[in-house]
Amino acid sequence: MNEKQPATLEASPEQLLYARILEIGMYIGLLVLFVTFGLYAFGIVDPYIPLDEISNYWSMNVNDYLEHTEIKAGWAWLGMLKYGDFINFIGVAILAGVTIICYAAIVPTLLKNNDKVYAILAVLEVIILSAAASGILAVGH
Repeated sequence: MNEKQPATLEASPEQLLYARILEIGMYIGLLVLFVTFGLYAFGIVDPYIPLDEISNYWSMNVNDYLEHTEIKAGWAWLGMLKYGDFINFIGVAILAGVTIICYAAIVPTLLKNNDKVYAILAVLEVIILSAAASGILAVGH
């Protein structure tokens, strides 16, 4: 008879490493979001767009909003971190970028375990996500 091996529910070392880095990155990103939102909400850091004017922009599409406020698209927010309404992008960037760090971190473990196909896929994932984040693959706007 065909006897099947019971499926194991234990996570592999690379899965545990990925999860550990993801958890740490998530907590750091969340903490940064809370702190930077506090800086913005309590008026500790002045916003680019005053709070009493922000509702004027809610009905605008993105192109009109960017044109009217003279905000540049893409990574231009890095130059605007002195404003309270842009400083919170740091936490968003951390949360968005932690996946790249996770994939990069598991490559040595995959290679050590001779999982070449998964290692190649992880490297490709790092390259694609990094290219997408950089704006190289941007289409449109």
